[in-house]
Amino acid sequence: MIIKMIEGFTRVLGKSQGYLGLPVRDEIANCNVNGAVHTMVTAWEPTPGELQALNAGGAVYLRVLGVNHPPIMVWAEGPKTDG
Repeated sequence: MIIKMIEGFTRVLGKSQGYLGLPVRDEIANCNVNGAVHTMVTAWEPTPGELQALNAGGAVYLRVLGVNHPPIMVWAEGPKTDG
């Protein structure tokens, strides 16, 4: 996956640690369990090979560093259009 610059990003994570840098947009989301919670949203674009794999029935995988898995959400959106 290719990191995308997310519209309205509020900060970039990881760059000072040697990573590429991940633009995030801080938001408040409504959680059915905990009510309003702080969230960080990022945007990703599949490479042509990944898109081919997904179109052939492949899956999206998420790797979380560490041993404790935080609550997450994964979804897809179409491209933004003007107008």
